[in-house]
Amino acid sequence: MGYPSKTIIYLAGSQTFGGQRLLIPLRAMFANLVDRTSLCSKTELSDLVGPETPLPSDIFQLPRPKSESEIKEEWNRAGPRPRPLPPPPERRIYPHEKEGWYGWITETDKEPNPSPRDLRMQAHRLLWDALDYIISVEADAFFPGFNNDGSGWPDFSGLVMGQRLYERASSRTYRPDRKTIAALFDITRGNMYHPKHDWTFSVKEHLNKSLSEEGLIRQSLLSKPNSFLSHPLPECSCRISSLELTKQTEGKDGRVLYGD
Repeated sequence: MGYPSKTIIYLAGSQTFGGQRLLIPLRAMFANLVDRTSLCSKTELSDLVGPETPLPSDIFQLPRPKSESEIKEEWNRAGPRPRPLPPPPERRIYPHEKEGWYGWITETDKEPNPSPRDLRMQAHRLLWDALDYIISVEADAFFPGFNNDGSGWPDFSGLVMGQRLYERASSRTYRPDRKTIAALFDITRGNMYHPKHDWTFSVKEHLNKSLSEEGLIRQSLLSKPNSFLSHPLPECSCRISSLELTKQTEGKDGRVLYGD
């Protein structure tokens, strides 16, 4: 992408899929790879959260083992054993089983209620995500790691891209096509760490196109059917009839991008 090795890269968002080991090649190329945990101390993160009341300890304790006499007594009180029942019919698949992991480890059909510690951790993650959001909006360049997942809801990258476009339309915001990037990565199976010159040129060409009007048009077409937050123009642009605009930016198909 043409950035020197001393460039400061801030890794925003939640934890990386696969852990820190996947970032070893990136850290080898860019030594200034940071995130909120490396830039903020525990004291600064606690000051961001503010004062909190201590939570009761919810340490799991195993039940007391039963003696042999207690086991025999429970066996005698159980009464006659019923005949084995036929297997139950297939039950319906609940929504939480499709979205979460509860159906794999529990025997109940309902999602368990979060504990007070879980609720507090969720609140902390919201504050940390807000901190990452502010840094991403104010960054010199922004590269989305994951955007437009097809759910119809605005995600972290889409909101950052939309606010950067609304505040500064000329900001350096990459809008890559995930299918094109995946196809380019499939080519580098044998020479991942030393790509060929033509491969590097193809990647730079695609990323430069994502910065230009072509990237704006593609982002507009992808975001408008679901939400305009990742591309808030021209819905959130000011329109003054008395002011004569000198230039309008249009795409190849005549679609006005901004300036209208």
